[in-house]
Amino acid sequence: MKKVAIGGGQGFWGDSPDAAIHMIRNADIQYMGCDYLAELTLSIMAKQQLKDPTKGFAPDFQTRILKEAGKEAWEKHIRICTNAGGMNIAGCVDGIKQWAESEKMKGYKIGYVTGDSIKDKIPQLLKDGWTFPNFDYDGDFHSILDKIYNCNAYIGHEGIEQCLRDGADVVITGRAADSALFLAPLAYEFGWADNDWNNLARGIMAGHLLECGGQGAGGNYMYDWRNVPRMDELGFPIAELTDDTFEITKAPDCGGVICEQSCKEQFLYEVHDPANYLTPDVNVDISKATITQVGPDRVRIGNVRGKQRPDTLKLCVGYHKGWKTVSMLSFAWPDAYEKAQYCAEVIMKKMARRGMKADDVHISYIGVNSLHLGVADMSEEALKNLNECVLRIAVFSEDKSECAKIIPEISPLQLNGPPGASFFGGRARVQEVMALWPTTIPRDALDIQSHILEV
Repeated sequence: MKKVAIGGGQGFWGDSPDAAIHMIRNADIQYMGCDYLAELTLSIMAKQQLKDPTKGFAPDFQTRILKEAGKEAWEKHIRICTNAGGMNIAGCVDGIKQWAESEKMKGYKIGYVTGDSIKDKIPQLLKDGWTFPNFDYDGDFHSILDKIYNCNAYIGHEGIEQCLRDGADVVITGRAADSALFLAPLAYEFGWADNDWNNLARGIMAGHLLECGGQGAGGNYMYDWRNVPRMDELGFPIAELTDDTFEITKAPDCGGVICEQSCKEQFLYEVHDPANYLTPDVNVDISKATITQVGPDRVRIGNVRGKQRPDTLKLCVGYHKGWKTVSMLSFAWPDAYEKAQYCAEVIMKKMARRGMKADDVHISYIGVNSLHLGVADMSEEALKNLNECVLRIAVFSEDKSECAKIIPEISPLQLNGPPGASFFGGRARVQEVMALWPTTIPRDALDIQSHILEV
């Protein structure tokens, strides 16, 4: 019976390459998927590209994974699919080509998929009557037209699969859906039709369990993190599929854990409706799915079902929202929280006299409520004996100059405010705020094309 094994090599831009390299060298896999893109990542890349046209992609893929183990992957016939192309697919492809040439890898085939970036199509879509409704809040899309950095659709597996069909050893995309990187090799190997909803759903959930790297193998593990073995050598998950089975495991001789609970946590991650998990390729139903331990670091997934894919694609629009500055002062025991709170009052009185007109000011206390906000324990008992407390003031404004007003007022409070204050990290600076406009577009608005470049 045919079996296809695919590993999850990266969970985000900046992830450790160690697990991917270990997997290439020690695991019996035919494919690896490397996910580099989160929602704001493309906006960051677009901003980078505006400053330097040679940037705008994830160089880590070439400089860390391919440089270390890419030739070995090629020699072992391990094919890699990645969205490391970001906003500059051509730049990413060129870097890989130069690397392959330096390694004398004649015949190495670089596949790449274009068409996810549609900023230039926005005017026509607006003329055609598409309104770009915001998923999260009411708003008029026209209000951000002159502030947009990027418009990228979440594309499915088809373009990647075509590159594999054309012999690609590595496939580079822009904003492909995370799970599509893993579905494509499975659909290619098993010959799944584009309307084979149940199998496509199996492939999507395989990708879903792999796309976050270490998070699927004991990293960020809520249930029993203390007992995750060898977290300093954390392995990433591997999916093994046949026509009838779907199992998750990991490479030999590495840390981490593959168990029912670790898979459950990742299984439900970012799934808004278990009966209708929408992806570009299929609408997935995991409401009756089973997760069963079948061996050491081996879990079997069953009863994943699929339904017809949605008529539209998710579009992520990144745009300039305004400006912010974040300032911090730390206070030591005794009365750390009381002193931090009083200092906040002093600062806000000063800002009132300076006429600061910020759109929003957010005050929190690191060590108290900066993470838990309104549900944090703010009881007298909890606050009384804090060893330390850090005052954090975040100021937001569409006017850059308003954010700057608070900066010179922070460091003087080491001597001009309550006792026990310390200032660290240097002066705050005004930073741009990038925001997201999540929406949808018609499928036929995209022109997805697959390409092959042979070294």
